[in-house]
Amino acid sequence: MNQNRPPEFDSEKLKRVVIPVIVLIIALVFVVKSSITIKAGEAGVLFRTFGGGVKIDKTYGEGFHVLAPWNKMVVYPTRQQEIMEKMKVLSSNGLDITVEISTWFQLEEIKIPSLHKEKGRGYLSDIVKPAIRSATRSVIGRYTPEEIYSSKRDVIQTEIYEETKVILGRQYIQTNEVLVRDITLPITIKDAIENKLKYEQESLEYEFKLQKETKEAKRIRIAAEGKAEANRILNASLTPNILKERGIDATLELAKSPNSKVVIIGNAEGMPLILGNN
Repeated sequence: MNQNRPPEFDSEKLKRVVIPVIVLIIALVFVVKSSITIKAGEAGVLFRTFGGGVKIDKTYGEGFHVLAPWNKMVVYPTRQQEIMEKMKVLSSNGLDITVEISTWFQLEEIKIPSLHKEKGRGYLSDIVKPAIRSATRSVIGRYTPEEIYSSKRDVIQTEIYEETKVILGRQYIQTNEVLVRDITLPITIKDAIENKLKYEQESLEYEFKLQKETKEAKRIRIAAEGKAEANRILNASLTPNILKERGIDATLELAKSPNSKVVIIGNAEGMPLILGNN
């Protein structure tokens, strides 16, 4: 017996091991290629390679989805996004103004398939940014630097929002808010506006003081006229006899004082005369 003879190769045993492994690998690849999990705050658009391209009538929501391995799911964010733009624009009189705008927006979920088909994933640079710039230039160009700096900032912010909303609304994108974070004017223009506002404020304060003093003078004049009228009426009512009567009453009141005195009736003026020790 030859003890060094190698063991015989068992092909059947090898097949029983290898084939299941191959099948398992193929199955795993199929599962990986034909399924996708869409995360929270996202939505999917199905692209059918052999079935007409983008599936327009359906947006795939969050969760696990199975698809044919030759198809593709394109995922888009559905949460609110923010973009900040800093740009130079012209005022109504042609001066350069630097504006910093913050825009909050989000994709309209049911229209994401149309967005993907018509605009693609470059919507941020191709649609959103140009819309914000266009609306900002259009609105700022209606106002002077003084209006932009002082009295019209809230109005400008609202108008930029309204114009951006209209432009993006046609592109399947919802505008939630536009904030004007900063407006920078040329330093010489800014100083001139601030000086003008300062002078206007001082002028308003001066006008207020004049009005206050005018009202006070009118009040004093009215009070003096009232007092003069009262004195006129009082003087007209005080006849000599009334004065004598009041004088007598006053003298008699004094006579009631505990101090010693002598009362003489009928002096030269017709009034009582009081003589006393004190």
